[in-house]
Amino acid sequence: MTVRKVAMLTAGGLAPCLSSAVGALTTAWTAADPTVELVAYRDGYAGLLKGASVVIGPETRAAAERLHTLGGSPIGNSRVKFTNVEDCRRRGLVGPQDNPLEVAARRLADDHVDVLHTIGGDDTNTAAADLAAYLADHGYTLTVVGLPKTIDNDIVPVRQSLGALTAAEQSAEFAKHVVAEHSANPRMLVVHEVMGRNCGWLTASAAARYHAWAKSETEVPGLVEPGRWDVHGVYVPERPIDFAAEAARLAPVMDAMGCVNLFVSEGAGAAEIVAEMEKAGKSVPRDAFGHVKLDAVNPGAWLSKRLAGDLGAEKTLVAKSGYFARSAPANAEDRALIASCVDLAVRAAQEGRAGLVGHDEEQGDELRVIEFPRVKGGKRFDAGVAWFTGLLAEIGQIAP
Repeated sequence: MTVRKVAMLTAGGLAPCLSSAVGALTTAWTAADPTVELVAYRDGYAGLLKGASVVIGPETRAAAERLHTLGGSPIGNSRVKFTNVEDCRRRGLVGPQDNPLEVAARRLADDHVDVLHTIGGDDTNTAAADLAAYLADHGYTLTVVGLPKTIDNDIVPVRQSLGALTAAEQSAEFAKHVVAEHSANPRMLVVHEVMGRNCGWLTASAAARYHAWAKSETEVPGLVEPGRWDVHGVYVPERPIDFAAEAARLAPVMDAMGCVNLFVSEGAGAAEIVAEMEKAGKSVPRDAFGHVKLDAVNPGAWLSKRLAGDLGAEKTLVAKSGYFARSAPANAEDRALIASCVDLAVRAAQEGRAGLVGHDEEQGDELRVIEFPRVKGGKRFDAGVAWFTGLLAEIGQIAP
């Protein structure tokens, strides 16, 4: 197909791939066809609805490689759901009688966009597919080719979402500083809360990276015991927490090491906390997608309170790595993954093939353009995978 104008947007929460993906798309399209006009909608779907866009001109294209060193998104994000009409109207993104999907579709048609690249999670990319379908029904051809972004690594059927590898690395780096606080006070309980609403992949991966470092790099004979730096418990949404059993297991650790260090997914135990709040008649804040705002629920603090007394902790520290991890620039692993996905995304767009680019777990992990109807969120972490059960066995959380 003939491509004259390509637009891109980033949406949803931040991940350590957005700036790099924008840079890679800019470079790839410039190399593939320098005559193609490139634009970016500001602040995700909010910018599309409001018509806020920026032209990616020659000077920007020449400097695009610098985006690989930056975190965040150079074009801005927002959380907008087209089907939440009242929220879009309340925020002034559309008029009081407007349908957000229709407004967005008209904008793309009026802007003469041939290809739209969406960099986001399942909501972002399935919304883009709805836009393309709406336009097709009205006689306008738009090819949407998405890139999968989420630090939770929870998009079906994508094996590895962009940004998640970096987020795991950065969460482990964050933990090195936080766990060091065990030396500031005897009998210290340190809780590292990691992002992950319904999927524990990020918590598990960060804990595995951190454990490998603590085991190999912290021992100083006669002075530093690696066990004081190690992780002693990892809690993810996919595994129930037996608080009595964990208290009994960790009490001897506190006695021997003078500290207990835990990695906790922000979604671990969240359902129980929400149920308690609602039973007590308390309001549970939710975002535009209906997701519980976990910052208000605070699972890490709740867990620490449940365990601190049983462990005889003199001091408790709860630290959250989410904003630190998700705002980092992409690491080498992610940049390689981004490059391969972007290369295929540009070729697919030129051929008029729509979908989400990623390694398809249901098709032998092949890197391909995944059909949008097959894309959905909520992929659960396999808590029985060997590397994770091996980690739990090494730290004594399960029997080896």
